[in-house]
Amino acid sequence: MNGQNRKDVFPGLLVDIILKKDQRSGNRTRGIVKNLLTSAGFHSRGIKVRLEDGQIGRVVEIIQEDDF
Repeated sequence: MNGQNRKDVFPGLLVDIILKKDQRSGNRTRGIVKNLLTSAGFHSRGIKVRLEDGQIGRVVEIIQEDDF
C-alpha cells in the first residue's frame, strides 16, 4: 500500500520513506511513524512523517498495518 492517503498512515506504523537527500537515488529508509507532518488528506508524493528516530521523509510504502 502506498502512503498517499493520510487516513492510511498513523503513529506506530512500519513504513518505508524517502528522505529529502535520497529523492534522486530513490533510496528508502524503513522506520516506525512517530507523527504525521502533512495536514492534507492526500499528497501525490506521499504523506510526510517523522520517524521515531527523528528522520523526516515522505511515505512510499506501508509495510505493516496494525489494528488500532
